[in-house]
This record gives sequence, C-alpha cells and structure tokens, in this order.
Amino acid sequence: MNNSPMLEDLRLFCVVARRSSFAESAKEVGASPAYISKRIALLEQALGVRLFHRTTRSVVMTEEGGNVHEWARRILDDVEQMMETVSSAKRVPRGLLKISTSFGLGRKFVSPILSQFAALHPELKIQLELVDRQIDLVNEGIDLDIRVGPVHEPQLFSKRILPSQRVLCASPAYLKRHGVPTELSALRQHQCLVIRERNQSFGIWRMMGPKGQETVKVSGGLASNHGEIIHQWAVDGHGIILRSIWDVAESIKRGRLVRVLPQYYQEADLCAVYPLQLKNSAKVRECVRFLQKHLDVNAPALNL
Repeated sequence: MNNSPMLEDLRLFCVVARRSSFAESAKEVGASPAYISKRIALLEQALGVRLFHRTTRSVVMTEEGGNVHEWARRILDDVEQMMETVSSAKRVPRGLLKISTSFGLGRKFVSPILSQFAALHPELKIQLELVDRQIDLVNEGIDLDIRVGPVHEPQLFSKRILPSQRVLCASPAYLKRHGVPTELSALRQHQCLVIRERNQSFGIWRMMGPKGQETVKVSGGLASNHGEIIHQWAVDGHGIILRSIWDVAESIKRGRLVRVLPQYYQEADLCAVYPLQLKNSAKVRECVRFLQKHLDVNAPALNL
C-alpha cells in the first residue's frame, strides 16, 4: 500500500508543489524531469484536473492543484501515521527520515551519529540537509530539525537533546592588538564578526550576565552567513565572535581562541524539533533518543 502508484504520484506531486520545478524535483527524488512530468500528467488524467501551469522555467499550481495539495498532504500523513503506528508496536524505524541541521553542527556531530544510527536500522532511509537558515519543516517536508535555541512555531514539538551555551571569544593576537573588553558595552568599540544565525537578529547580541539579560549592538568589517567561516576569521585575528561551545571548544583548548567576558553567555540548547503529527513516530522517536544518548558522550567538550 505504501508503494502504490497513486500514493507515489501524490508524493511526487507534493515535491513538485514545494520545488515549483520538474528539474529540481527530479534531483530531489533521483529521477529524470521527463519521468516527473509523465507521472504528474498521469495524476492529472486520473483526477480529471490540471494541477500546474507549466512554463519553460517553472511550474505553478492551479487553484485545483492547491485543493489537491491539501488533500494529498492529509492522505500521505494519514498513511504515514498508520505505517508508523503498526511499526511502532515492533519499535522498528522504517521508511524515509528527512533531517535538517546547520552546517557546523551537522558536519561535526550529527552526521557521524547518523552514520551509526543508519547501520543499526537498515530499513530506514535517511536524508540529511545542511542549511544555515530557518527551516519551514512542514512546507519543506522535513521530519526532524536539529537546531540551536528555542522554538516559537506552535505547530512544532521540541525536545531538548543537550544543554549548551554561546560564548564570546577571540584570538590572542586580536586581544593583544585591541585590548580585552571588560564590560559588555565595550563590544561596541571592537571588531565583532557577525553571522546571520537561524534564530538571531543580525548584529544584536542578547546575553545573560551578572545583571540578568543585557543587549548590545555590535558591528565589524567582516560578516557572513556561515558559522565555520566566522570561526576561522576569529582564529585569524579579525575580531570577537559569539559562538556555541560545541563549535569553539577545540579552538579554546588549543589556545587559538580565548574566552572574552566569561561572565556573559547566551542560552543555546540543542533541540530536536519535529511536526506535532510526528510526535509518536517510531523513526523520529528512536533517532532523537539515539542523538540524545550519543551527543551526551561529547558533553564535556560541549560544556567547556
């Protein structure tokens, strides 16, 4: 049932609706654009409606397509939940599990753990997407997002995997040239390397300290949307960064970076986030448990 032609065509339809492109949809599912176009045409024939307006560059859903899309998502969710309910009794994760997280966290910690998890569950197919932007789990078809910081979307469920913090640090060379700041407001006079994080305002650092929460507006000559680039620029002596402990722990241990204003920090727990309808999913539940267990192995490094 899970592999019936109609269900597979509905899944392809939802991918095309999200990607607005046969070519991009083909890349995602590992098929040719011609195959995607053929399956959508067969679905349109079966339903008796036109689902997309096609151009040379993109496809746009028709009004009827929008109605079908709502039904298709409900049908696929119901089928997925039925399969999950049956497999949950046997506690066997199976099917496709799409996971997203940031580049640094994914490369350093999540991907090695998922490698171990996949070896234990051969009936599970895992897709890991690394992005340094806010993810819309429902509309982008993501089952599980491993993120840093709080969750504000009401349609999502969040489970803390590991407590963590963001800290301020800089290279010894930078501090020798520019001096060590002794209060948070002094950061306004320093070169600060700013990154557009998933859940942070650009250039606004909200910190917890001796007086409770304080905010400082920072700026500098270098900025990026990639955490690993910002980290390397700090090591190269270009300024002060605010980064998660798990990201800078090794550089601090090696002396390439040192803590700045150590009495200040920012809460940045690692959380597993997933849609509410997947709360009882066997594949999501077991993956979250596995991540929680094995990220604890790294707790000393993550909580320097």
